[in-house]
Amino acid sequence: MVDEIQPDELKKRLDNGDAPQIIDIRNPENFGEGHIPGAENVPFPELTQRIEEHEWSDDVVVVCPIGQSSLQAARLIESYEGFDGKVANLNDGYKGWKYELETE
Repeated sequence: MVDEIQPDELKKRLDNGDAPQIIDIRNPENFGEGHIPGAENVPFPELTQRIEEHEWSDDVVVVCPIGQSSLQAARLIESYEGFDGKVANLNDGYKGWKYELETE
């Protein structure tokens, strides 16, 4: 089952050096304009093709603009046969993220 993680909890984990693997499923243009520090860009339309070639950690958080499509993506990752960890959806997505963003 996909868990929900609150923005405050994710920020605390980032600050404590306990960061999960963060997968941002937005398009590359939006990702380049600003993303959660350390996030990897795997656009949602490419996820099914890239899921087998991607290196997944044991702890993954999926992010999108409002938390809807990232929930679908998190379910897809969780159901992947090669994934054996925990996956969470960022509650409210970037809409709920009130902290600094990294740009490329």
